[in-house]
Amino acid sequence: MSTFSSSLQSRYETVEAERRRTWSPEALAGNIAQREALVRAQPETTHVKAGDVLSPHVLLNADGATISLDDLTSSSPAVLVFFRFAGCPACNIALPYYAETLAPVLKAAGIPFVAVSSQPFPELDSIRTRNDLPFPVLNDPELTLSRDLGITYLFDDTARETAISKGGRSEALNGTSSWELPKPTVLVLSPGRAVSFIDISPDWMRRTETPAILKALGLENRNVSHAA
Repeated sequence: MSTFSSSLQSRYETVEAERRRTWSPEALAGNIAQREALVRAQPETTHVKAGDVLSPHVLLNADGATISLDDLTSSSPAVLVFFRFAGCPACNIALPYYAETLAPVLKAAGIPFVAVSSQPFPELDSIRTRNDLPFPVLNDPELTLSRDLGITYLFDDTARETAISKGGRSEALNGTSSWELPKPTVLVLSPGRAVSFIDISPDWMRRTETPAILKALGLENRNVSHAA
C-alpha cells in the first residue's frame, strides 16, 4: 500500500492555521465563504462523469505548440491535474506535492502526466519554474476544455472586487473577460478520450490525495520508492 509522510491535506491545514493567525478577519471570512458556497453548490452542478467520452480538445505548451487529448492518450491513460493559476498559494502546494508523490510513479508506469490551467503564458509557466516541476504545465485556451468538463466557477462579488482592487484582470487569469476559473480537478483519461476517473475539488484547500489517483489507475501498490 502506498504511504506518504505528509498528506496534501496536512499541508493545507498548516496553511489554514497560519492564515487564521495572520489574515484580517474580513479577508479570512471572505475566502472561507466562497469556498463553502462552492462546496454547497457542487451537488447541483453538471459535469462529466466516469464513462463519458470527451470531444477533441487541444492544450498549449509554453512554446505555443498544441497537444491534443488524443496525443496524451495515444498509448495509455493520461492524468491531467487542473489548477487555478500560477500565483494561487494552494496550487503552489498541490503541484509540488504531486511532483513528489505522484509524478515518479506515473513516469515509471509510462503514464503521461500534465498540469492544466486556463491562465495564459508566459505567467502560467512561472509555477513550473518556481517549483522545478518535472511535468508539463499546459494552457487550456479560454477555458474551453474546463467548461466542457463542467468544472469552472465564477468569482463571487467579494472575490472579484478584491482582485480588481489589487489591479487584477480576468484576462490575466484565463484569457477572457469572465471572472472564471477551473475548480481543482484530477482527470484520468483513457485512450479514445474516455473518462475513467474524475475528482473535482470545489474547496481549493481540499484536493485529491495521491493514493486516490494511484488507486484509480490500478497502481495502489506502487509508491515513490518503487518508482525510483
